[in-house]
Amino acid sequence: MTKKPATARAVAELFRVRIASGELQPGDKLPSTKQIAAEFDVSELLVYRAIAQLKESGHVVARQGAGAFVRVYNPLIWNPGEYERGERRDDPVTNTDDWKAQVRTQGREPEQGTPLVSIEPAPKNIASWLQLEPGTPVVARRRLRLVDGAPCQLADSWFPVEIAEGTPLMEERDVTMKGGVLAATGNPQHRLRDELSIRMPTSAEIERLDLQNLPGTPVCQHVRIGYGANDGPVRVMVTIAPGDRNRIVYELEITR
Repeated sequence: MTKKPATARAVAELFRVRIASGELQPGDKLPSTKQIAAEFDVSELLVYRAIAQLKESGHVVARQGAGAFVRVYNPLIWNPGEYERGERRDDPVTNTDDWKAQVRTQGREPEQGTPLVSIEPAPKNIASWLQLEPGTPVVARRRLRLVDGAPCQLADSWFPVEIAEGTPLMEERDVTMKGGVLAATGNPQHRLRDELSIRMPTSAEIERLDLQNLPGTPVCQHVRIGYGANDGPVRVMVTIAPGDRNRIVYELEITR
């Protein structure tokens, strides 16, 4: 005789197993709390707690008045290694940059919202990446990237003032220039350094990425530092990519 689960944690784990095995498919609706309670001979209060745990772990999402559903994942395949190397795909006529081109090759529709541009004191981490003293004025350019109309990434860039001042980087519009804005304005990047870390989002990131109803969603913080001709940093770009919306891929060529 199969032992009935006696705790909310045990019920939640049984549903995780059903999701992992494919018994429950993405988008499937979970049985009602009354049905689950009857199946496992537990109270409905215990079932509510189990479903709350499934929400927290990111296995299910709730829809107001409709119930709980197995979470659907349709991640963007994001290959940062394709950017800013070799022949870029920037097209000012169609306002298509490397990122948009990569999204479209997957049959999906990219959009970059109007950037917010400001000159502000550099936070400690930004100052470190740009090799500046904390509090040094820098140009911040903040963007929200959408795929198929839904928030997919935050892409915020910081520049030394002397690099961005007097260039389209100061304009609050989606700028595309052949070869990239930095190269087109006389400050090409000659070397890149990437740093990746996985963490939980900040409250500001939760709001900007519309993660309020998706608790338990980690983000990948991708930091790319671009160095100019004298090996001094000319830009740091911090991309925040939610784990349920992005699959990060790197391809490396081996030369002998």
